[in-house]
Amino acid sequence: MTLSVTFLGTSGAVPTVERNPSSIYVRREGDAFLFDAGEGTQRQMMRYGTGFDVEAVFLTHVHGDHVLGLPGLVQTWGFHDREAPLDVYTPQGTGDAVRDLITAVGATPSFRLDVHEVSPGETVLDREAYGIEAFHTEHRTNSVGYALVEDDRKGRFDREHAEELGVPVGPKFSELHAGNPVELEDGTVVEPEQVVGDDRPGRKLVYTGDTRPADATVAAAEDADLLIHDATFTDDDAERATQTAHSTAGEAGRIAREAGATRLALTHVSSRYGGQLGPLKADAQAEYTGHVTVAHDGLDVDVPYPE
Repeated sequence: MTLSVTFLGTSGAVPTVERNPSSIYVRREGDAFLFDAGEGTQRQMMRYGTGFDVEAVFLTHVHGDHVLGLPGLVQTWGFHDREAPLDVYTPQGTGDAVRDLITAVGATPSFRLDVHEVSPGETVLDREAYGIEAFHTEHRTNSVGYALVEDDRKGRFDREHAEELGVPVGPKFSELHAGNPVELEDGTVVEPEQVVGDDRPGRKLVYTGDTRPADATVAAAEDADLLIHDATFTDDDAERATQTAHSTAGEAGRIAREAGATRLALTHVSSRYGGQLGPLKADAQAEYTGHVTVAHDGLDVDVPYPE
């Protein structure tokens, strides 16, 4: 079951030649989503081959570097005769601004487009095997982060032990794995717990958008398989991070450590650092011993199941 991330834009507020404004594309098997849509997002989607089959857009806040790509993307979907509906999720109190942005040039989408305001703690998308939840972030405007959280998976089926108990190969295996007892020809009843292990955790993917380090992020990212965190500045520029309501790489590392995240991706990198990314990674690694990546445009990350 695929869960992957393509970083479409990893710059801070000011784009660079190498970095587009914020946007990430997430695919979970057949479902595809955008988280934020900075200027030029649709071109990045073409450049990195994600395709355009997005069913929902999740905005962390409505600062320009996170939303200005949305009107052009909606227009392109219209040019391509999109028929599928689109849901756009945005923090409480920002829905009208998003609607105005989408229709700013007088165009009305040719497909159903609904804008939903969301609040921290809300499950904004509820699917059979996973959900997407909003959590509180601390920025200079109404903002949220998002966590894609999968349900627990069934335990492993012990086929060898099932055969030892006399369960014939076939439909009874599926019944047991589904949690149902089965009766053998001699009247013996085999219970699921005899041949099925404990439930196994699903995966968790967390994206903060722009934020100061926050306890709410630690809670949302507990045991996350991938935490994508604001790391606009190095620790040397901590004062600037506080002034602008962003995080340093070291602060992102501390959040990842406290949350017990398996992997940390740093994003929203200020243009002041150019290609000098070593200090960002070093600051995060001083706080966090897990896997650290300074994300770049076009980076693909597969999120494996925890073992």
